[in-house]
Amino acid sequence: MSDSNELLDLAVKIAGWANDGEQVEAYVARGNSTTVRVYNADIESFSSAQEEGVGIRVIVDGRQGFAYAGSLDLEVLQDTISEARDNAGFAEYDEFVALAEPDGVPFADIDLFCPSLLNVATEKKIDAAFELEKKLLASDSRITTVPMAIYGDEWSEVALATSTGITAWQQGNDCALSTYCLAVENGDTQTGFGFTVAREFDELDMDKAVADAAKRATQLLGATKPKSRRLPVILDPYVTSSFLGVMGFPLTGEAVLKGRSFFANRVGETVGSAAVTLVSDPTDTRSLSANKMDAEGLASRRVGLIENGVLSGFVHNSYTARRSGTQSTGSAVRSMKTTPTVGCRALTLQEGTQSQEELMKQVGEGVLVRSVSGLHSGVNPVSGDFSTGAEGLMFRDGQLAEPVREFTIASTLQRMLGDVVAVGNDVEQLPSGLSMSVAIGDISISGE
Repeated sequence: MSDSNELLDLAVKIAGWANDGEQVEAYVARGNSTTVRVYNADIESFSSAQEEGVGIRVIVDGRQGFAYAGSLDLEVLQDTISEARDNAGFAEYDEFVALAEPDGVPFADIDLFCPSLLNVATEKKIDAAFELEKKLLASDSRITTVPMAIYGDEWSEVALATSTGITAWQQGNDCALSTYCLAVENGDTQTGFGFTVAREFDELDMDKAVADAAKRATQLLGATKPKSRRLPVILDPYVTSSFLGVMGFPLTGEAVLKGRSFFANRVGETVGSAAVTLVSDPTDTRSLSANKMDAEGLASRRVGLIENGVLSGFVHNSYTARRSGTQSTGSAVRSMKTTPTVGCRALTLQEGTQSQEELMKQVGEGVLVRSVSGLHSGVNPVSGDFSTGAEGLMFRDGQLAEPVREFTIASTLQRMLGDVVAVGNDVEQLPSGLSMSVAIGDISISGE
């Protein structure tokens, strides 16, 4: 970790190298990560990596050049900005290309950095991975193998400055324990995964990760194909998160401009049930996707996308906002090795008032979908059509019944939003952000 002034001072210095008629942006990043992977009571792999560098954009006469260097050395960076200038000379003219301008939105007073994580000894991290494997094997006699038990953490620091007057800095960290196991009974083998994430080491809930992995594996033992029909489903929070992952792109200004969003030209229209309120809120510190700033140095903010089923807007960076005749929503995303694009940050549904069990009682009969496969490749981002493999458990009269697998669920994202019966209150902190159970009134199930 370094003093915040060190990286920010460097970013400001680089932005000050702008020539007359030029815009210059410096994105300076530094971070490190640790990963311990344990298998069969032995360390399968251990890595500790550090990275630092600067990405520089130069914009002149409607042309953008970019270059990056994995170094903070001033001589190297002077060569890097020269390379960015050269690249701008070969770029196509675009009247909307320009750096972001200060917009007056204040930065949220949030703290995403826990210094105690930096003081956790390496031996303690390794012991946590060993303990995770040991506890999972001991949790149920049907669990025979734990192919993966992992501890991981990361810390990052970013500073950004532009010749247009933007200066911003942030740092953050997080850690996780993750695992999956094999359960065997009567010749049938099933897998299950579990994890726990936090900003501080002592906040990791290993017992939860163990219980989730064991439950997911053992509950599916003896699973069979269900009959093909239309049924209500309840999406597990992890599955909800997967669907939100593919829902994000159609809600970006980039998707609209490229003609790849089924939400285009529908602002103000009903696009889901009244139970659906969808937001991009990187200021919510419960989410590990939280950030004080976006990748252009503007303040992060809550962006309402769907309010009680009505489409209220899209997320924008400064470029898509200019092309769309609107303002940036502070939704630029990037790494130091790329130029900014736009994305939904910390995308989540507004939580409801019922637990998963209460949702099952309300719906009565259906399928609790515990996992899906191939979702990203099975979704058409233009039409919204999707078909994905799934597994889970039937429920009847609000109670879990037999496990089912090797079936597909198919619909369109638009229809699924319209068929949302209720959103659960079982908010889970996942690596991708916050998620919860969702009850869908009607989906096509294809099995036998």
